[in-house]
Amino acid sequence: MFKDIIVGVTPTGIDDYAVKAAAEFARKFESNLYLVHVAGMAQGWGSIETLEPSGETGQLKEKITSAYGEMLKDIPESQIMVVPGIPHNELLRLARKKNTDLVVMGPHTKEYEETRSKMWGMAGSTLERVSQKARCPVMIVHKEVVCTEPLFSNILVATDFSEQAECAVAYGGQMARQYKANLKVMHVLENGGSREEALARMEEAYGKRIDGIGESGFEVCSGKAPMEILRMSQESGADLIIMAHHSKERDPEKAFLGSTVTQVALNAPCPAMSVNRHFDLRCGLMYDQSGGVTKVAANA
Repeated sequence: MFKDIIVGVTPTGIDDYAVKAAAEFARKFESNLYLVHVAGMAQGWGSIETLEPSGETGQLKEKITSAYGEMLKDIPESQIMVVPGIPHNELLRLARKKNTDLVVMGPHTKEYEETRSKMWGMAGSTLERVSQKARCPVMIVHKEVVCTEPLFSNILVATDFSEQAECAVAYGGQMARQYKANLKVMHVLENGGSREEALARMEEAYGKRIDGIGESGFEVCSGKAPMEILRMSQESGADLIIMAHHSKERDPEKAFLGSTVTQVALNAPCPAMSVNRHFDLRCGLMYDQSGGVTKVAANA
């Protein structure tokens, strides 16, 4: 299913769970796996161009190999990469170049965020920028993921009825069909509104997307979106949460600050996935625009 996976790492070891999850997926799907660290953030603009000639990228690669090499020893198509640059730019560029199916990322430390803010003057972390702009799904992992069979049994998709959320629901439907998983699509009324109207709107917008999925349905609740999504994920026993990245916020600077995706991902009991574009699984099932299966093809 996932044929090319990128996982963003640092030499600190904070990304252990993300690397372990990516490695498990790579073994399961015989994927190409790229561990990528983008150097330059701590050194500042002026030294980005000198990192490689100075040998510092090589030293960082040795540290990362020491930290994660053991996890990769039985994955033949794996590679550790250290490149100079701005983290989110380089991760997104590499994901496009490799036609990546999945980017896996872990959390960031407070110290990292403070350094980033002072140096670049940007609102929002690498995690938020990558999850908002990636052309493939981005999975955020901050707890250990155990690969079971099937890989996912209970999938929760949160929607705000935006175009990006439509992509998230479509992808959730594909995942549910692939794994014969249960699927719940939820919407949170943060500023009041009619639950009945929201349910009717979900049925009209997404009914075809979930047709034929065994245990599936819609849920509408009221409150703060991050809290309600987390509550629902616990109540439903979700092993995957799928969302679009703060998709209704037009101001990118505001969207980066305290996004629902990031708040949920860093507190969820399971991995969270950001999906902002229509993206088809690389598996035997092909889907039409309504979410129905149209034909069976060979695995990519």
